[in-house]
Amino acid sequence: MKIDKIESMLIGGGFVVRITTDTGLTGIGQTACWGYPTAVESIVDVYKKYLIGQDPLRIEHHWNHLYRMSPFRGTAIMGSVAAIDIALYDIKGKHFEVPTWELLGGNVRDRIRLHLLGGGPSPDENAKAAKAAVKEGFTAMKFDPVVGAYYDKGQARMIQDAVDITAAAREAGGPDLDLIIEVHRKLTPMVSIDLAEALKPFHVLFIEDPIQIDSISSQAHIAAKSTVPFGNGERFVSIWEFRELLEQGGPQYVRPDVALAGGLTHCKKIAAIAESYHCAVVTHNFLGPIITAASLHLDATIPNFITQEYTLRDESEQHVVFKTTYERDGGYIPIPDTPGLGVELDDALIEKTPFTPMNQAQTPLRKDGSVAYAV
Repeated sequence: MKIDKIESMLIGGGFVVRITTDTGLTGIGQTACWGYPTAVESIVDVYKKYLIGQDPLRIEHHWNHLYRMSPFRGTAIMGSVAAIDIALYDIKGKHFEVPTWELLGGNVRDRIRLHLLGGGPSPDENAKAAKAAVKEGFTAMKFDPVVGAYYDKGQARMIQDAVDITAAAREAGGPDLDLIIEVHRKLTPMVSIDLAEALKPFHVLFIEDPIQIDSISSQAHIAAKSTVPFGNGERFVSIWEFRELLEQGGPQYVRPDVALAGGLTHCKKIAAIAESYHCAVVTHNFLGPIITAASLHLDATIPNFITQEYTLRDESEQHVVFKTTYERDGGYIPIPDTPGLGVELDDALIEKTPFTPMNQAQTPLRKDGSVAYAV
């Protein structure tokens, strides 16, 4: 069996790759490099020259070949490798007629716990969101309480607003709803610690990405300074970054994105490194069913998994181009049992799903004209 064709597609907000073998098997993958999907498309065009004619089952070999094809690294490179890796695992599962999780060591759980990506920008709206999440069957919800033009607020006001929004979710959701606090890399290290202490009474599951990702040491320092759990890593791309983060003392949760951090091949290794530090895995994804499916297969096989990020957009008309064989049951998804990933493209709908770039270059500015932050 050989790789016969590689198709690159810009669908909805991202880049999707489909690999076809000379036996007719197909596999699909997607990148989570949503800021620069056309860059990923260009990189995959380079990868095609190597991949066409290769045995698709040699996934680890191809991973290393693509990763070390040049001395360059970074998000676009690893997002490209990830998309290819996911597609090859889809093919391999279909070839051996098993779900992809069987190829990753078999399942350690029968269903995948989800946390709903939601919330609201005010206490009332966040309370409604928490009640709705519980009613829908979710046991965890993630939201960002650092809202509005926070960068032009006084620090006390910014933190008080976050406290009020978080308190509303805790009261509405009750003690059985885990709260995950998303900060989207908006703060400085000391302000992050101040916020964590203010939110401590609400027993949040963890606070995610309070500062920019530029410094691994700074992220580890924050986690080591606070008794409130932190989570990091949705923009990390390698086992080396995660190892350095954990070596330096933090965090309690890592957030690899299977479609950014080198695919299933690499994220399985990231999970193992985290396990050695007694660190749990909370997989990242908000882009749609292909990445959700790939994440489910990873989640099914790692003992230190806690919860999978999930958005109800997966079930909307926005993603009807993706045909899934898995189905959410309340706040869980039973692990897929069909060969491969368990998701396919509806070819008839591809042209009807136009590419709408998510990166609109709308970086917020402070009142003084300076750049506030970039998500």
